This record gives sequence, C-alpha cells and structure tokens, in this order.
Amino acid sequence: MRSLLFVPADSPRKLGKAMTSGADALIVDLEDSIALDRKAHARQSAAAFLSETVAAADRPYLVVRINGLKTGLIDDDLDAITAARPDAVMLPKAEGGASIANLDAKLAVREAIDGIADGHIKIMAIATETAASLFCAGTYAGSSKRLSALTWGAEDLSADLGAETNRSSEGVLLDPYRLARVLCLAAAASAGVPAIDTVFTDFSDSDREAFRRECGAARREGFSGKMAIHPSQVPIINQAFTPTREALAAAQAIVDAFAANPDAGVAVVGGSMVDRPHLARARRLLARAETRKS
Repeated sequence: MRSLLFVPADSPRKLGKAMTSGADALIVDLEDSIALDRKAHARQSAAAFLSETVAAADRPYLVVRINGLKTGLIDDDLDAITAARPDAVMLPKAEGGASIANLDAKLAVREAIDGIADGHIKIMAIATETAASLFCAGTYAGSSKRLSALTWGAEDLSADLGAETNRSSEGVLLDPYRLARVLCLAAAASAGVPAIDTVFTDFSDSDREAFRRECGAARREGFSGKMAIHPSQVPIINQAFTPTREALAAAQAIVDAFAANPDAGVAVVGGSMVDRPHLARARRLLARAETRKS
C-alpha cells in the first residue's frame, strides 16, 4: 500500500468522500480524532460504514484505528467493529511484540464468536508513540502472523518526551524523531513487514513541495508508503511510491543478469557492477509493482 488516508469514524460525509480519494487504504479513526463523548457514536458509524463497504468492488483496504491497550476503550472498539470484518486494525501506542500478541488474542476470540476465519483481521501497529516503545522496537518479529505493517508517529512521542516540537523551524525532524523513524524502519525489516511513513501534518499549498520531498526521501530509505491526513495528499503519495518505468526496467535488467548466470556473486548491468543486495532490492521493487497490478 502506498497511501493510507485517515478519516474520522464519526463523519459519514468524510468517509464517503474518502472512498473517491484514490487512497490505497482508509484508516477509519476511533482514536485521536474522536472526542471521548463521541466514542460510542463513532463505533456505530464505523461499523455501519464497514458493513456497507466491505463487499464493494474495487474498494480500498479498510483499516480501523482502535484505541490503545491501556485506555480501557479497546474492548468496546473491537466488540463494535469485528463483526463488520475490517481488513485490519491499527494499534496506536504499541509497545513491542507483547502488545501485538495481546491484541491477537482479543481478535481471535471475537473472530471465533462472529464466525470469521481465524487471522482474517490483520494488525498494523504504530511502533514509536511512547518513550518505552523505542526500547522494544526489535521485538515485533514472530509476535503474530496477523502483523502486516509497522508505522511510526511523532506527535504522541513528542508529548511523552515533554518536547515543545518535533520539527525544527525549517520543518526538519529533530533527533529523537529521526531515531524513532529509523527504529520503525529497522523493526519492520526485522519482522518482515512493510514500513509505512508517518503523516505530514501541514497540508497547505505552501508546503506541497516539502511534502513531495519527504515522500521521496521515505521511498528511498525503504518505506513502502505514507499515511495522509487530507485527501489532497493522496495523489502526491501515490506518485512518489509508484515505481517509474525506468526504475522497473533497471530492476528487471538486474534480475535478468543474475538469471543468466545464477551462480554469479556479481554482474555487470549498464556498465555498473551489481551484487546480491542489488538483486534483492530489484526483486522487492518488481514484487511491489506486481502487487499493485493484482
């Protein structure tokens, strides 16, 4: 998935508009965008939206961001939305593999009650929203077969750290948040799941170029997609994370070179020497392109 668009669960109008945004996934939000006294209404709205949409043709991937394990709200969230069969839930303020195993167990019970195949609902986790989470980023591997992606967040982390801001006056991430970003990327690679880059909170026209640059940097560093907070960000994300024809041709040339000489440790492609890490990257790029076609 390239683009994952947040939409507040208590707004049927915004949910309907998001369906035409072009986002690969919608994150129906029960957490930060919903006031405490609106949680019950938002759960009902989310369940109704999922029930109406899940069987639609050519729909986006449907994710529900539930409330965190420590909030006392997560069980009510899952009771409300599991029967509507979302594709995945997003766990905020995750703290390592133990939190994923905990959520896995909660989902397994509800899937059994609702007659849903075990493991149908996947888990995406926001892996860096608390100070404690940074110390257990390496524990996601093997935590659950449901784990399908890791992402990171800077807003809640900055609050937990007591920081005034998470970016410089030039819009550059400060050191604690660059660390969190790298830990998310490494944690996802260790767990064998995609890493999704965090949101860019300023969606004004004046920062459109800065947003493009951040998307491009995330792709180059290894992220497979980026979350969005406004529909206007979706086309920019999709463009940034869609491999160009030139990039696909170059990747295919590397794969072909090694296929012609399978025992070789290195090959020459276009006048440059490439080795097995280049081959692994080329295969991942081509696989990502195939996934987009299917």
